[in-house]
Amino acid sequence: MVPRSGALLLLPGDALWTADTGAPVGDARLLRVTAPRFLQLPDVAEILNISAAQTYALVRSGELPAIKIGGRGQWRVEREELEAYIQRAYAQTREFVQTHPYGRGDDEDVPTD
Repeated sequence: MVPRSGALLLLPGDALWTADTGAPVGDARLLRVTAPRFLQLPDVAEILNISAAQTYALVRSGELPAIKIGGRGQWRVEREELEAYIQRAYAQTREFVQTHPYGRGDDEDVPTD
């Protein structure tokens, strides 16, 4: 979801900036920005920085709840469900790190090259 030219971005500190020039344009507290409730799978893939195939696999496995809509059965992921998935991933990672301290020689994801 790359911002289009002329789009406005909200940044920490309540500053409002234009996406194309990066120039400040005002106070974000004065602007109500509503994001769509549902995301398409390519948008989810971009947010998570994973492939479309990985996103589809998360949805089909039920790990990332989604709905199929329309006559062509297109998948949509609710923003709240995506955020909940991300929070679960953080919790699982925290648990893994606590139970597998770095440097003990038992890290399964460390390259051996």
